[in-house]
Amino acid sequence: MVRVILDKIKIWGLVVLLILLSNFSQGIDNLSAGGRSMALSHASVSISDTWAGFHNQAGLSGISRLSAGFYFESKFGIDELSMAASSVVMPAGRGAFGISLYQFGKGAFRENKVGLAYAHQLSEKWSAGLQLDYFAQRFPENENTANIVTFEGGILFRTSEKLHLGAHVFNPAKSGFDLPSGRQELPLTFRTGGKYSFDKSVLVVFEVEKGNDYPTIIKSGIEFLPAKNLAIRIGASGKPVKFTGGFGYSTGRFTADFAFGYHGNLGYSPSLSVQFDLQ
Repeated sequence: MVRVILDKIKIWGLVVLLILLSNFSQGIDNLSAGGRSMALSHASVSISDTWAGFHNQAGLSGISRLSAGFYFESKFGIDELSMAASSVVMPAGRGAFGISLYQFGKGAFRENKVGLAYAHQLSEKWSAGLQLDYFAQRFPENENTANIVTFEGGILFRTSEKLHLGAHVFNPAKSGFDLPSGRQELPLTFRTGGKYSFDKSVLVVFEVEKGNDYPTIIKSGIEFLPAKNLAIRIGASGKPVKFTGGFGYSTGRFTADFAFGYHGNLGYSPSLSVQFDLQ
């Protein structure tokens, strides 16, 4: 009996924490992945890498090799709020296909997403991408899993070798979950930003994010390359203010990125991603 009571207290404590996290995160429900992106405060709308399916699908067109990545994040060090994600990118002529998925949460609360994307290089400077998303959510208070389908997409504009600009929109259809307690809408989110390479060893990224139900968020990050295979990264975003950092190491076709985020009220969120070129 005591164990049952403790389990119920734990479940409802988790529910309360999720509500608080929703307020702190300004209601953003479309989660990002990748250690490099996290270390740069997820100011990654203009970055083309294995994790572009989570940030801007147009960036998939810049991937020239079959690649795969795996990511794990422990949000605020709480096991029930951990996130596991993976991504596969398959080049196809002037474009690329992408498969991405994640699971956030464990046990009584889980959120899953599967995305199928295609990106195409329209010209030397322009790329575009579109992704179909399937979401499934399970809450402790609901007997059945809630499911929805929506979509997202973006563009990339390479103004020069040094400056790339990107824009991305999530859930323009304004899809949402129909729950016994009422309709829970996913936010309609728009992001735009860019990256600028001062030289081969310093990269600056910047991004502005706005949703239909939360204030504008400004993100920024800097990546240093002190050695050929080593990257050091820092970032900041707000409001509320969050700080991030991390480093990456690459060798041959393998790359590993460690990152952490820090929230003044909730603490640290460490993460790790690994990427492989399979061709």
